[in-house]
Amino acid sequence: MRIGEAARHSGVSAKMIRHYESIGLLAPAARRDNTYRDFDIRDVHDLAFIRRARDLGFSIEEIGRLLALWRDRDRPSREVKEIASAHIAEMEARIARMQEMVATLRHLAECCAGDERPDCPILSGLAGIDADAPGNSHPRQPDHADQRADQR
Repeated sequence: MRIGEAARHSGVSAKMIRHYESIGLLAPAARRDNTYRDFDIRDVHDLAFIRRARDLGFSIEEIGRLLALWRDRDRPSREVKEIASAHIAEMEARIARMQEMVATLRHLAECCAGDERPDCPILSGLAGIDADAPGNSHPRQPDHADQRADQR
């Protein structure tokens, strides 16, 4: 089948199929006399495998290792589980970091009055200034009224 058909059957775009071929994740498809790529059902299964692995957040390197293990019928499942377990641990660590970010941002947003005043704990927090600590507020920029008063 041609690349468009392989894309439809696998759920992977033609552009990504070409990319996967270029980086060696997918073996280059055979070429017909008219230079069209000729994909077979195994290629479509590999592409669907790649798509599902990408949907689960595996890296290209991890997918390459998983594909090799999938193709090797004599593989020890231990190796597959090690890759999956390491990926789970990495995802859990990212989730924990994101939860910390959400908690920090939620705290800053709750501290912000969200009114007409220029003081903003969110901006202070982004600047690394603890707005709640005495003497740690960002120096207020003089506005035009302040400048006029200073000139008098």
